[in-house]
Amino acid sequence: MPGSEPPIRRRLVVDYGLVKRAALADLRKGAVTRDDACDAHPYLLRAARHHGEPTDTLCPVCRRVRLTHVAYVYGDELGRSAGRAAAAAELARLDREYGEFRVYVVEVCQSCAWNHLTVSYVLGRGEQRPER
Repeated sequence: MPGSEPPIRRRLVVDYGLVKRAALADLRKGAVTRDDACDAHPYLLRAARHHGEPTDTLCPVCRRVRLTHVAYVYGDELGRSAGRAAAAAELARLDREYGEFRVYVVEVCQSCAWNHLTVSYVLGRGEQRPER
C-alpha cells in the first residue's frame, strides 16, 4: 500500500514471563508482601498515565483494572532521549531514525501499583551510525 510504513521488526526479544510467574507465585504463597510486589514508583505511574498503551489484561494482583504497558528506550545513539518512556508512534519513528536501540516494556497497574518487566527487544534499522 503506497505511503504505508513498514512494520516494526523486533529483534533479540527477551520474554520475562517466567520471572513474572515466579514473582506472582511468591506473592500468593506469602514469601513476598503485597507492598513489596506493588511498589511502582510515582514516575512509573505517571508514565503509564501519559505514555502507556492500555491492554486487555486484568492486573494479576488486584484484578480490578486493566494493565498498561510502558515502553522505555535505551541506546547510545539516542543521546538525551535514552531512558525515557515512548509511546507506540514514537517507537515507530525511532525505529526508522536510529540504527539500534533496546526497548524495555513494563506492565503497570494504575490501581494497586503492581509493575513488572514483561519483555525487551531491539529496534532500529540494524546498522550503527558511523562515529563522528
